[in-house]
Amino acid sequence: MKTFFASLLGTMVALFLFVVGLFLIGLGVLGVMASMGNKPVTVPAGSYLVFDLTANISDAPPRLGPLEIFEGIEDGDAPKSLQLRAITRSLRAAASDSRISGLYLTGRMSSDGYGSSLAALKEVRGALQAFRESGKPIVAYLTLAGTRDIYLASMANEVVLDPYGQIAMPGLASEPMFFAEALDKLGVGVQVARVGKYKSAIEPFTRTDLSDESREQLQKLLNDLWISVRDDIAEARSLKPDQLQALVDREGMIRPSAALEASLVTRIAYLDEVITDLKSRAGKSEKADSFPQVALAAYSRIARDRHLSPTVEAKDSGKAKKGRIAVVYAEGAIVEGEGGPSDVGGARFSKELRRLRQDKEVDAIVLRVNSPGGSATASEHILREVRLAQAAKPLIVSMGGYAASGGYWISAFGDRIFAEPSTITGSIGVFSVMFDVERLSKRLGVGFDIVKTGRFADLYSMSRPKSATELALFQRDADWIYQEFVSRVAEGRKLTPEAVEQVAQGRVWSGADAVKLGLVDELGGLDDAIRHAAERAGLGDAYTVREYPRVKPFAEALTEVLQGMQSSPGLLTQLADRIKSQAAVLEQFNDSRHVYARLPLEVRVD
Repeated sequence: MKTFFASLLGTMVALFLFVVGLFLIGLGVLGVMASMGNKPVTVPAGSYLVFDLTANISDAPPRLGPLEIFEGIEDGDAPKSLQLRAITRSLRAAASDSRISGLYLTGRMSSDGYGSSLAALKEVRGALQAFRESGKPIVAYLTLAGTRDIYLASMANEVVLDPYGQIAMPGLASEPMFFAEALDKLGVGVQVARVGKYKSAIEPFTRTDLSDESREQLQKLLNDLWISVRDDIAEARSLKPDQLQALVDREGMIRPSAALEASLVTRIAYLDEVITDLKSRAGKSEKADSFPQVALAAYSRIARDRHLSPTVEAKDSGKAKKGRIAVVYAEGAIVEGEGGPSDVGGARFSKELRRLRQDKEVDAIVLRVNSPGGSATASEHILREVRLAQAAKPLIVSMGGYAASGGYWISAFGDRIFAEPSTITGSIGVFSVMFDVERLSKRLGVGFDIVKTGRFADLYSMSRPKSATELALFQRDADWIYQEFVSRVAEGRKLTPEAVEQVAQGRVWSGADAVKLGLVDELGGLDDAIRHAAERAGLGDAYTVREYPRVKPFAEALTEVLQGMQSSPGLLTQLADRIKSQAAVLEQFNDSRHVYARLPLEVRVD
């Protein structure tokens, strides 16, 4: 027995040392990466700034500090994520940087979570336009390009398409998944309470297809988004919208010859031909490895120090005191408590706003919202801090891809609200969803019994369906929350409750429609909101911009980097991930009242 325990102890010690060794090796690798990330960025004269579109464009900055460039190190030099402001700031800085001779766009865009939204891409296009107006060329090389790719590439002076490539731009579509039949087969019951005939977030659990109201609002929303995207592309390529629409409807997947004939692209060529051409422009021989270049991800580290864009960063104002604008990001679903790294935790976010409100060095706050909403209780807690902050200093709201339902709830009291035409907003409505496993448990041979001290003591039990009386309680609560939501919007937007009711009922709107309806003040991006905040605070050009939340600590960064090293998913994995992402939404349903102000589970625009 002694031998057994000695062996067991030795094995445990060896295992412990092995784990510690792996951890130390990971620390060493990450330390080397960090030191690499801190090295000075070299920009050779005549360089092209290389913008790799494969990176997911997020609103909030990556929380890995100097390591964000190496976030996707297993895939090569291209980072997995780039921040929107880092991109726009770099493009504007490069426009007046004498070392930069042009811009090269390449890769195929990916989208993760709420990133690379059409609203974010609209802001990137504005920065591309500023770069082009500087007189420097933009060259885009496309292979298998989607709508988002050509949306950005259309701003290039030269749009080159691979001979075996295509532009897949058939239009926009949204294809929600429905689980009602699957839940029924499993023996899981679903009961709901909702307010707003367009509030369709619970439909995936209660129906096998779209309701008439849901189909109506989705069709209107997609039409608005498509017109905005189509018209922008057409204008950039000197086409009429009807011409581009005819091409899209005729081709669907646009072949190189058709794209060239329609002037959607300027040239058909292989990658090596494009690189050879860029080397020639830089005065390099054909034998050179490549043309002089600097990756946008690397260049973004020095762009903020150049202070070339006073509308985004502070100008040098000598000894004058510079003001400070805080940009705080609400990106992700709104949940109670602290929330995870991809959520807007009500408690955590409220604390951040409270700290910024009390910080005397912060002159104005810009609340950047990219959220489909979530917990009604958490949304109200955040709004409380928004209102307190707005009473203390200017608070401007900038809406990203999503600012709907709870995302709109927390936005309603901004001194001014900015949105892009393709922002998805509104959705003023609430719902409750209750599941029960009575039939499932009987199939499994699992039984429940109850001892209680009051009539409704087991109100939240999942062991049985809710009675009519209990459902009435949930409906009463949803009705009250809805009226509170409407009254908040009416007060914040200085509208009558009756006027809000006309645009509420859970209906989603595009940013363009939201301006017409009074839900949004002005079309514009994050930079516009920052400029307006500076103006309201009387800062002129003498201000700095600080972004929140914080950079992640080293240990957390290490964990995420190591977890992120995995291969690209296949078709089955992609389908599984989509089902998993739908199911994961249920984890965000943690409101203590079981009432939610959230978008439909999937307004997925492809």
